[in-house]
Amino acid sequence: MSDKTPNPTELNLHQKSKTLEIAFDDGARFNLPCEYLRVYSPSAEVRGHGPGEGTLQVGKEDVNIVRIEPVGNYAVCLHFDDEHNTGIYAWHTLYDLGANYETYWRDYLEALEKAGRNRRTDS
Repeated sequence: MSDKTPNPTELNLHQKSKTLEIAFDDGARFNLPCEYLRVYSPSAEVRGHGPGEGTLQVGKEDVNIVRIEPVGNYAVCLHFDDEHNTGIYAWHTLYDLGANYETYWRDYLEALEKAGRNRRTDS
């Protein structure tokens, strides 16, 4: 990815499948599960205020997005049905989450295992 973050050209919420579809002007298109977006929220509640201060999110398998609120021309605020709505998802954050989905999701599953937790597989 270059220094300039691609701009989104489409943003579609699919509540039934609990995914956010986002397309960028460089041709990239991502379908991001709501659970994934929730556990990787850029909020201080999730990430903490500094390195190593994040909180592992558990029990988010069924979470859905109920509203998307624009934040200027650079981001959106996702409102989840578990009442979490403090994360500002800048375009570069959404692009990064899409481009690195496989790695980040694997990291999340490993963190759950290390903490002695697991996610339901029946959702």
